Amino acid sequence: MLPTVNLLDTGKVFLTIMGELILLFIGISFLVALIQRYISKEKIKRILSVPRKGLNSILGAVLGAVTPFCSCSTIPILVGLFKSGAPFCGAISFLMSSPILNPAIIALFLTFFGFKVTLVYAAFTFVFAVVIGIVLDKLGMEKEVKRVTVKGEMQEEITYDKLQGSFWEKNKLVIKSALTDAVGLFRQVFPYLLIGAGIGAFIYGFVPESLIIRVAGKSNLYSVPVAAIIGIPMYIRTETMIPIAQVLVSKGMSYGTVMALIIGGAGASIPELLLLSSIFKKKMVIAFVVSIFVVATITGYVFNIII
Repeated sequence: MLPTVNLLDTGKVFLTIMGELILLFIGISFLVALIQRYISKEKIKRILSVPRKGLNSILGAVLGAVTPFCSCSTIPILVGLFKSGAPFCGAISFLMSSPILNPAIIALFLTFFGFKVTLVYAAFTFVFAVVIGIVLDKLGMEKEVKRVTVKGEMQEEITYDKLQGSFWEKNKLVIKSALTDAVGLFRQVFPYLLIGAGIGAFIYGFVPESLIIRVAGKSNLYSVPVAAIIGIPMYIRTETMIPIAQVLVSKGMSYGTVMALIIGGAGASIPELLLLSSIFKKKMVIAFVVSIFVVATITGYVFNIII
């Protein structure tokens, strides 16, 4: 029979995590939906289609960081960028930063890990997104892009620049649409939030700290690259992973190992790689996976040194 005290602790942790996630996720989803109404996919294409080389990598990383599109949306945007003649470096920096650095992830990091961890994570992932865009461009990877189109890549969306009416009428429609999207997204993601909170609570209540410290503590130098390798093929939503990661840290797992797992999982899941293989040749797909692994591993080791 499981100890009653462990069951009570597990229940308390589950309710705490779940309460924080529900309030946070609804608020974040609404703000994210608003951002996407004002910074449309077409606007991203226009901004990145102006040839500015190095500056484009910075702009690509910035736009990726503030427009949290999922892979299903990011890939068609990427195709559109290539078709419109956008510099390769800017498009790749956008691809790198969008899944691993966006308002939802930053808000979750601030809530569960605090300001210092969030700042280090954001700084490193942003810089790496810029650098990798430039490096892959210098290596001539632009020629590894296939000539493809995505049928039905863009559904008609409500964005501020497409609306008619006065300033207040347009903003009222934007807010109403963003709220509808936020509620719809919450309904889709709610099962994942339950899973994340449940796994996190179970780890807190029943997994021994000594086991986690031995396997994934700072003293195990191999835990960071192993976590990055495990994270890359792992298909798990960031909203599910972050509360689990917070509990793992509280039980003794090093910050570096946790960050490597999060970056690997968010940056290059199997569904995303399958989509990328339709627009990139094999050499570029491999380069992308290696880039995510390098980002996850280096960031992980840096976290273990300074946090």
